[in-house]
Amino acid sequence: MLADLPTAPWFRRVLVAGLLLGLLLLTFSVLQPFIVPLIWGGILAYVCWPLHQRMVRGCGGRAGIAALATTLLATIAIVGPLLWLILMVRVEALNAYQTVLAFLKSDPELAPELRELPGVGPWLEATIQELANDPGALNQQIRQLAEESSDELRRVIGGVGRNVVKLFMAVFSMFFLLRDGPRVLKQASAILEGIIGPQVRDYIDAAAKTTQAVVYALILGAIAQGAVAGIGYWLFGVQAPVLLGALTAAIALIPFGAPVVWLSLAVWMMLTGELWAGVGLFAWGVLLVSWVDNLVRPLVISGATRMPFLLVVFGVLGGVLAFGLVGLFVGPVLLAVSLAIWREWLQHHQVTAEGPQPSEQREPESKS
Repeated sequence: MLADLPTAPWFRRVLVAGLLLGLLLLTFSVLQPFIVPLIWGGILAYVCWPLHQRMVRGCGGRAGIAALATTLLATIAIVGPLLWLILMVRVEALNAYQTVLAFLKSDPELAPELRELPGVGPWLEATIQELANDPGALNQQIRQLAEESSDELRRVIGGVGRNVVKLFMAVFSMFFLLRDGPRVLKQASAILEGIIGPQVRDYIDAAAKTTQAVVYALILGAIAQGAVAGIGYWLFGVQAPVLLGALTAAIALIPFGAPVVWLSLAVWMMLTGELWAGVGLFAWGVLLVSWVDNLVRPLVISGATRMPFLLVVFGVLGGVLAFGLVGLFVGPVLLAVSLAIWREWLQHHQVTAEGPQPSEQREPESKS
């Protein structure tokens, strides 16, 4: 009996299942560092697909050349604004440093309302007076802060390096997904349809529509934040409101990035004597700039995907908390697919839940 054990059907099934599970785990271990860049590459490929189709027609049907051209254009569209943002932040940081030095040399005084703030006022006044008496101490404090946070700085630099590599891998993946996308999607759809059934097409459509809606929501939300912030800068007397509004819109593409601009400006206005203008800009940022993003993005996604508004909010925020920046897409997509499964299940069981139709409940005619 023991000699026949290895050839028993149940043993072969368990062995094959164990081998497949081990192979899947090993494959996941190999691909795990590239899963996020691959997701980004898929998102970029999907967003740029209409452009790629035009490129294919322009290149006489040569998908490889068209994919290369589309990838280069997308890279320029991503890297160009990113470099502009980095240079702009660098210039503005240098101007801010020089403005702070000039402010300290002018024997500054805090507004009485700030000095009377419990706890914060005395500390702020003492710090400004110390820096005003010795402006060079600002350099020492910055250097000391850099030394104390050297480990954090190394992590930030390492994170930038890793993000550059991830960006390269995402663009690299995008090229191949554009070139071989239809064939890969057809094969994946056939496999999933064989496992799940024909309803997998609805799930793929839900994921595609949600991805497109999130892209539109990101762009529209950032433009809305920049526009509302620019109006606030103009109302409260900030110099170059249009330029700062454009900078706010660019930074707003990063989740929770817009407050870096308007909050810094509000605090600076309070310190330089424009107390009520700074308070007004702070209130404008909290009540309008931040909330317009929280409304525009979920509304766009909800309107395009027929998802409940609250579910979209949970998907966006929960996705960011769980997966990082890519969670902006992954969170709503997962909830959209789950909602599609839920709706399909309800539709499938609707007849059972409602009971037989009235025509089916007619009693047979009695025989006379």
